[in-house]
Amino acid sequence: MDEKREDRAKDVADEGRREALGCLAAWSGAALVWTVVGGVPRAQAADGEGVAQDGLAFVQISDTHLGFHREANPDVQGSLRRAIADINALAKRPAFVVHTGDVSHLSRPEEFDLARQMLKDIRVDRVHTIPGEHDALDDGVSGYLKFFDHDGKSKAWYSFDQGGVHFVALNNVLNFSTSRLAALGDEQLAWLKRDLAGLSHSTPVIVLAHIPLWTVYEPWGWGTADAAQAMALLRPFGSVTVLNGHIHQVLQKVEGNVALHTARSLAYPLPTPGQAGFGEPAPVKVPAGELGKLLGTRQIAVVRGQSRLAMVDTPLDH
Repeated sequence: MDEKREDRAKDVADEGRREALGCLAAWSGAALVWTVVGGVPRAQAADGEGVAQDGLAFVQISDTHLGFHREANPDVQGSLRRAIADINALAKRPAFVVHTGDVSHLSRPEEFDLARQMLKDIRVDRVHTIPGEHDALDDGVSGYLKFFDHDGKSKAWYSFDQGGVHFVALNNVLNFSTSRLAALGDEQLAWLKRDLAGLSHSTPVIVLAHIPLWTVYEPWGWGTADAAQAMALLRPFGSVTVLNGHIHQVLQKVEGNVALHTARSLAYPLPTPGQAGFGEPAPVKVPAGELGKLLGTRQIAVVRGQSRLAMVDTPLDH
């Protein structure tokens, strides 16, 4: 991390988080492999083979914002098509894809329908989605659930198991506002407690949530008000990884054996936390030729028996 980035991370972190472990902002075009050993991530350059060829491999995409047409990216459909082509060209076919929210831009039925049709072009067995605040603008998540009700229970949270890993998909865009932190809510936290109750603490757990489950920058609502309650339920497990979207840039934080990661968007960049000149987060227009370096996808591999979780963040322009 260079000196300017380190200073920026220190500016947005409160004293307690600085004492624990800072945030890493990755805006460069280079792909990184994150290897997590004992809950501590280590970065290394990605080789030509990408993530490990054994174990469970899947891909994370986020913040497609279908329906967005402004100058920061007038062709978000084209960006998603490029990502789909990249995923379909991977040497190892991923088991599935996860989309960590803001599928649509304005929660319109035609945007959700377009997303559902486009995501079918990914050559995987399943695409697991969660809602972002842009998917819950008018009538909560009811419009979203008409297209993406994964377990038929009319809830935007659910769980599933694959490859010896327990996945938990959460909805933390309830009562979203840029001026306050959104929350999971008591009903969802009670469900999470029940969902985890029967698991061995040696089971790897991967959590999907749109907004970060730590407070990145409270003035912009970049955090979850009741994240501490969720973390208390997750902390007994030996390996926990949290995958978020929302802030359109790569940050990471480690709290003991819990590793938290945000992802790039497939629509447009947002300012860095608290960036001068931005009273609130808004799409950032970048010079021609630069956009594809700031949008991208993430490959993830879970290797059983090696306590290793590898991540490769790959920009669209690579």
